[in-house]
Amino acid sequence: MAVAVTEPVERVRPVSARHFVRLKLRVMGNNFRGQGWRIALFVGGVVAGLWFAGTGFFLLAAPGLADESRYALMAAAFGGGLVVLGWLLLPLVFFGVDETLDPARFALLPISRRTLVTGLFAAALVSVPAVATLLAMTGLVLTSGLLGGAAAAVAAAVGVVAGLLLCVAASRAITSAFATMLRSRRVRDLAAVLLAVLAALLGPLQLVVLAAVQDADWDRLAGVARVVGWTPLGAPWTVGIDVAEGRAWAVPVKLLITVAAIGALLVWWSRSLESAMVGAASSGPARPRSGPVGGAVAQLFPRVVGWARRDRFGALVARECRYWWRDARRRANLITIAVVGLFVPVMVNFGGASFTAGDGVELATPDSSPVTVSVSMVFVGLLAAVTLANQFGFDGSAYAANVVAGVPGRLELQARMAAFSVYVLPMLAVVAVVLAVLLGRPAWLGVMAGSLLATYGAGLAINSFVSVLGAYSLPETSNPFALNSGAGITKGLLTLVSMLGSAAAAVPMVVAAALLGDAWLWLAAPLGLGYGLGAALLGAYLAGDVLDNRAPELLTAVTPRR
Repeated sequence: MAVAVTEPVERVRPVSARHFVRLKLRVMGNNFRGQGWRIALFVGGVVAGLWFAGTGFFLLAAPGLADESRYALMAAAFGGGLVVLGWLLLPLVFFGVDETLDPARFALLPISRRTLVTGLFAAALVSVPAVATLLAMTGLVLTSGLLGGAAAAVAAAVGVVAGLLLCVAASRAITSAFATMLRSRRVRDLAAVLLAVLAALLGPLQLVVLAAVQDADWDRLAGVARVVGWTPLGAPWTVGIDVAEGRAWAVPVKLLITVAAIGALLVWWSRSLESAMVGAASSGPARPRSGPVGGAVAQLFPRVVGWARRDRFGALVARECRYWWRDARRRANLITIAVVGLFVPVMVNFGGASFTAGDGVELATPDSSPVTVSVSMVFVGLLAAVTLANQFGFDGSAYAANVVAGVPGRLELQARMAAFSVYVLPMLAVVAVVLAVLLGRPAWLGVMAGSLLATYGAGLAINSFVSVLGAYSLPETSNPFALNSGAGITKGLLTLVSMLGSAAAAVPMVVAAALLGDAWLWLAAPLGLGYGLGAALLGAYLAGDVLDNRAPELLTAVTPRR
């Protein structure tokens, strides 16, 4: 008689949050095996995180060390609010979050939505940004303890932990909701453009913030900080200060506000997980092309260059116009020209700004002259032209098509100048008109236009030689500010040479503004146009011969090294 032998079936344990944490740690460990550059990047991230944590800790602990409860409240509310906004927005600017936490990776696994949300949320806490944020915000614990004792320190510690959970929940919810958009090339390009705008505005914002701090109404700012402290942005960070100031009753209310915000974000995250796991959606059916088949050539020309001839020159101009509009790296340079080109002339001609609390911002009385205006316009013109100092580096290995086709150097440079000017000249016109309106001197518009055109044209000529003789390769990345190792010094030297050469070529315009007086108001525009156009054409003619002789060397220089 046969006896059936049954083996005990091992009970399958349900998936929990710790499995997600272990999975992330294992994936991170596997990525480091045999990948020295990954380890270097991780160590660099840890060092940057420690720097951020140390800086944030001392800034938030400073009010407590100085025994300033009013500044402590502002540091907690404003500093904490900025941290939450950073966690909310930076993932969108920097193209998402850690790919190991991508919900699309779990689309085919039998895991409930609740388990997935809980696990991803726990794994997100195991990261350098989360640890750095926690260490930085512990400065509030020290401040609260120094101002209100142990009870305030304990309340601040609970608030910091709740605030970190809020930051992570906000980050995951927003990236999950926009997961489909973040996989789109257009949205990635838009994020790069926004980053370029932010980088270009750093200088102006620093001046505005420093001037505002000098004349700030601290009592009014303290009132604003109290209001922010009752919002999810500042509620978890200000509970310790409330205990120190004798408002212990506010602690449970603010923690309830924080918990409600975290719950709402997790619910939003849970509902958006399904679309995030599906992946990128279709952008819709392709638009039918209208017109006869013979119009295919015309469709290659953007509307902005509809005037271009249907020959090699027109084709090169059309191609460059499309590149300047579609390439995120090139668009970033255009935005920098627009922002800095308007900011610098205003600061030079107005001599700064005076800020008065309660009355807003008032520009100082302008103390400018045609010479001052010409100098500021010279800077804008050479700034616009210096973008072409490495114009072939934008193409990279794609420049081989022009080398094989045997495009003449003069034609190549003239087409690139024309395409670039399609975007830059309208910006220069806006700069001149806006400055004339702000100064209240419409009669100086000719002086501004003449200086701009002359400097810009001379800059195009100088940069034609610089771009042919000093080209360097750019990395194949979507980051518009990325450079290859060692290329930073090269870029700085080429920029300096280009700007000095363009400025020297534009000196006659400034001298004429100083010597000719009122007559220059009428002569500046036509002479500046002729000077700039002649300089650009002469530069393309001379640099074109150089380009013909060293096209293979140029292609080698701009081809990215792998």
